[in-house]
Amino acid sequence: MATDNPSSQRSLHLVADVGGTNARFAFADSGDPLPKPIATYAVTEFPSFQDVLAQLQRDWAELADPENRLSRVCLAVAAIPELEEISFTNNPWRFTRAGVAAQLGCSEVRIVNDFAAVARSLTALGAEHLEAIGGGRVVPGAPKVAIGPGTGTGVATLAFDARGDAIVLPGEGGHVDFAPITHVEEKILSRLRAQFGRVSIERLLCGAGIMNIYRCLAEIRGVDAIYLDPESVGNAAQAGSDALAGEAMNTFFSVLGAAAGNLALTLGARGGVYIAGGIAPQYIDLLRKSDFRARFLAKGRFADFNGQIATSVVIHPDPGLLGAALLCDEENGSAN
Repeated sequence: MATDNPSSQRSLHLVADVGGTNARFAFADSGDPLPKPIATYAVTEFPSFQDVLAQLQRDWAELADPENRLSRVCLAVAAIPELEEISFTNNPWRFTRAGVAAQLGCSEVRIVNDFAAVARSLTALGAEHLEAIGGGRVVPGAPKVAIGPGTGTGVATLAFDARGDAIVLPGEGGHVDFAPITHVEEKILSRLRAQFGRVSIERLLCGAGIMNIYRCLAEIRGVDAIYLDPESVGNAAQAGSDALAGEAMNTFFSVLGAAAGNLALTLGARGGVYIAGGIAPQYIDLLRKSDFRARFLAKGRFADFNGQIATSVVIHPDPGLLGAALLCDEENGSAN
């Protein structure tokens, strides 16, 4: 790919959504933030971020016109983006902004939290990208919240200024304390506290969290835990073939509903609460049948407040890439 020396060449943006399991890359034209996929790489197949960037350069060279000019890069990462060295929460990769700029030959490198990118994508999602769960309505111009169980748990908020321009409020909401509601959840918390000390909602609301719930329930119920990965638990629950797996997934979605409801109260999210990440879209039927919405509403005197707030599952294939492209184009001065 060409460097960012000024020219009349076609100006391209490189965007990425890098989590604990996959690194997704795409490019977008300046002024047109719709990302065009380049490749998705499994984190486990590359020892370092530098290695995956080298593979990306080889793969993109086969797709792109060599006369194109790379003018800007936006990396959405499952990490704290403000640090001098980016260290991922749920994978072993590390990198610096300066190192990426040197390797890609582009001085304009922006690094954002991966769920900041997901939140930014919410204004660009159509009805076909959302599955409504329960009632409520979306109030235009009101704050929106995204929460996403996947390899970890991402949380970010989208607010709007007086002109209606989007403002992303990133955070680390996946690491707030887990607050049990039922007696069974208290028993789960006790077991997880013995294992981890402090227990955040991410200890339950991610792929590994499904296994934490499942194994704790097996101990509580006095039965064997026969499944070894979250996909097996989810599939068994979906098939209705295993009561323990079904209870584990219902507990997972119940805890997710409670956490989503807390976010709605905290942020006044009348623009809606959006469930993203890699897990919920696979199990929408289980989510609908679970206590998710009931727990979202179970806020005592403020049940009616939350009852007016819409909850949806994001089924867009790459909201992180879409949001990263929008953020990249905002720096270029052309995003809406």
